[in-house]
Amino acid sequence: MKRRIKLFITLVLALVFTCAAFSCKKNDEAGGQELSCTLYIDCRTILDNRDMLDPNKAELVPEDGIILDTVTCVFSEGDTVFDVLQRELRARGIHLESSFTPVYNSAYIEGINNIYEFDCGELSGWEYSVNGVFPNYGCSQYKLSDGDEIRWLFTCDLGKDVENAAH
Repeated sequence: MKRRIKLFITLVLALVFTCAAFSCKKNDEAGGQELSCTLYIDCRTILDNRDMLDPNKAELVPEDGIILDTVTCVFSEGDTVFDVLQRELRARGIHLESSFTPVYNSAYIEGINNIYEFDCGELSGWEYSVNGVFPNYGCSQYKLSDGDEIRWLFTCDLGKDVENAAH
């Protein structure tokens, strides 16, 4: 009986040390650093276009137009803008609705905080920028790098009204 217990303990310790070694190796390969980015979401353009806003949505627009002030988010190698948006909004209880668009092979953001495309005119909807640039491809295609700055902005004029707000 003592022999079995000793063997069992030896196997458990071997397993623990193997797992710990694997974990350390994985951290060393990743440089041991934590990857982070920032996320910011606003719909301030609506404040200047309230006359076009669906009246049923007025109470959803924050007084200052900021849905999520800048937060720092930790992410893993290979994560996309969509991955971070989805994870962070879920953690904060902020509504997000998206759909997958096969033509673009990417997620499309339909609504954030229950504010949807076309809620403030036929040219309105959500756009994103990373480090001040509006990519010309979907958010689930954009792989993040350490230190990236993500901004989600609601446009009422097909992006013309948010061009300078990307920074």
